[in-house]
Amino acid sequence: MATTNTIRIQWSPEQAGLTSRHLALENQVFGGTGGVSQGNQQHGFRPAFLETRSGEIYLSRFADGRPAPVHVLDGLPPALVTERTATGRVIATRGSIISGFVCAGRFYTREQTAKLTSASA
Repeated sequence: MATTNTIRIQWSPEQAGLTSRHLALENQVFGGTGGVSQGNQQHGFRPAFLETRSGEIYLSRFADGRPAPVHVLDGLPPALVTERTATGRVIATRGSIISGFVCAGRFYTREQTAKLTSASA
């Protein structure tokens, strides 16, 4: 009998915020699918973050404001950041921040994006 291992990433406001390490784990889990930037850019998706309490969407940006082709925490507004290095790099965000993608003005989770892009492949 075959078994299937499922890795489910759940992030709640009670937990520590989003970190680069968490983003790397998400990339491993969704690698090879449309749940990572390399797997969905050709479908018009852009990496973004959702502030789940307000519903506000933030496109992924480098610290200098340029659009980033992958998820980068350094371009998030200061109000969303809870911890930085001595040089100003973002270590952690509020727990209410999740990563995903934007297409046509709508936010999609990594899981939703993976499903949408596999259906259109």
